Amino acid sequence: MTKYDDGMAVRREVLGDEHVDRATDRITDLDRDFQTMITEYAWGTVWTRPGLDRRTRSLITITALVARGHHEELAMHLRAARRNGVTVEEIGETLLQSAVYCGVPDANTAFRIAREVFADVDDEV
Repeated sequence: MTKYDDGMAVRREVLGDEHVDRATDRITDLDRDFQTMITEYAWGTVWTRPGLDRRTRSLITITALVARGHHEELAMHLRAARRNGVTVEEIGETLLQSAVYCGVPDANTAFRIAREVFADVDDEV
């Protein structure tokens, strides 16, 4: 298997087939190389490494997205974290921790996004 194949397999497992199918259906000549790069590099090189499990990678990713204010990506990775076995309580603790190191306004927005995401996903909120 190639890095692309490995990456696509992990990307599908973490984000779900529906999300990945939507993303790949929207690929154009403009972003084809970019989509290939993130599949090979982020998903096929980093997410496949044995040093951290997917739960940990998800929590780290959530924190980084809160810190950078990447709200669209945050919603996607909140769903992915649940798919990776992270509980809603653990996500709440991660967002609380993020408030200290990333800032209260960023964590406040992240909690709002999490409430919206989890209202669609399950009844645990």
